[in-house]
Amino acid sequence: MPRKKHSPEQIITKLREAEVAMSTGSKVSEVCRQIGVTEQTFYRWRNEYGGLRIDQVKRLKQLELENGRLKRAVADLTLDNQILKEVAEGNF
Repeated sequence: MPRKKHSPEQIITKLREAEVAMSTGSKVSEVCRQIGVTEQTFYRWRNEYGGLRIDQVKRLKQLELENGRLKRAVADLTLDNQILKEVAEGNF
């Protein structure tokens, strides 16, 4: 079965729908069927996005992208530094 990629806005909306349904006494399995996700996905979303507003989620995703970019930059610079050290020591 093909996986569907949900946007953070869609996830927040579905989590709110789930909260409303569960407040009326529905079980988690029924709510998951209603919003069209598995229980595992529901719990993962709730742990990651629970209690966040849409603008906060956008900022979180932005920071995650920047963090990944910075990690790659540090890895590249570390590799360059190691190469330069080896060349300077004559161990090439």
